[in-house]
Amino acid sequence: MVSGVGMDKEKTEGGGPNRASFQCVDAIEISLFIEKEGLFFYESAGKKIQNPQVREMFSRLADEEREHIQSLQEKSRYLQPAIAGRNRAKEHLIRFIDGELKGKIFPAMNTSSTQDIDSDKQALELGIESEKRSIEMLQSLLAKEKKLDVKAIFSHLLVEEKKHLLMLQDLKTKL
Repeated sequence: MVSGVGMDKEKTEGGGPNRASFQCVDAIEISLFIEKEGLFFYESAGKKIQNPQVREMFSRLADEEREHIQSLQEKSRYLQPAIAGRNRAKEHLIRFIDGELKGKIFPAMNTSSTQDIDSDKQALELGIESEKRSIEMLQSLLAKEKKLDVKAIFSHLLVEEKKHLLMLQDLKTKL
């Protein structure tokens, strides 16, 4: 069996079921979801920005999100032969994404907070707060996870999100 394939149920110390443990492919899907939301946010918000420095930063972040998505998709394709033919239950993953991630890290561009972006500073603040929420979510996932392959995927994304946060904060102090 390839590490990170299938669904495991972890037990709490009292023997009761805890959350279903994430597998490597789940960690990739979660990371892809976060990156795609980030890409959509930076592309959409970038169209509303006047300051060339801020517009360039959002464009750069969108490009980085695209690169991360491509890398994660390649990892997912690599895993496909190992999981082909397995009847994997995705309900747990779908519930997690819908309940914990969708619209809770990066704001959806159809929400009032993003439609009402009226300043470059406000767009930067939304980006900073989104990256902070992403970092908090990834740190929480890492704290609960025991599998090294899953931790590696979340850790890699965490490093990238911290870089994005620093870039946005640095630009904010310069403006």
